[in-house]
Amino acid sequence: MQFFSGSSAVDISPSPAAPPGTATGLSGNNANMLYIFNRSGVCLLYREWHRPLRTLDASQDQKLMFGLLFSLRSFTAKMDPTSVDKGNLGVPLLPGQGCSFYSFRTNTYKLSFMESPSGIKLILITHPKTSDHQESLKHIYNLYVEYVVKNPLYVPGTPIKSELFNTNLDQYVKTLI
Repeated sequence: MQFFSGSSAVDISPSPAAPPGTATGLSGNNANMLYIFNRSGVCLLYREWHRPLRTLDASQDQKLMFGLLFSLRSFTAKMDPTSVDKGNLGVPLLPGQGCSFYSFRTNTYKLSFMESPSGIKLILITHPKTSDHQESLKHIYNLYVEYVVKNPLYVPGTPIKSELFNTNLDQYVKTLI
């Protein structure tokens, strides 16, 4: 939680120590989890690398994550100060429609979000002290296009089972700082 005093923010709830690879200058993997959803809310891929505590089963976790994204997108569109036509809160938005959010941070994690023009939603959960991950999400989306979408054996809307994609994704995630 942050309180604002004058022009600077004061962080009152301490984050855990920065993992290797953040601003500390050390190298390592900061990614905890990755979700890829299609425009209908079907989870095409769920990967985790560092998740210290499991609280829900995978299905519930995916539903909660998509619900969070749906609510945040709807809320940010409703609060958009540049749009006259606000629509109704909770009404589904088309990709690129309305104001969007890119990330938010708590004291224990940072959620970074990207939505492609085709409605594919990528969510990367990282350590809270990591920097912006929009370029990382774009790279992961390019991996998705290259190894999943262009695969003639892949049926759109089904879970991703490509070993080549998973291998390249794991290699890339290891480089995140």
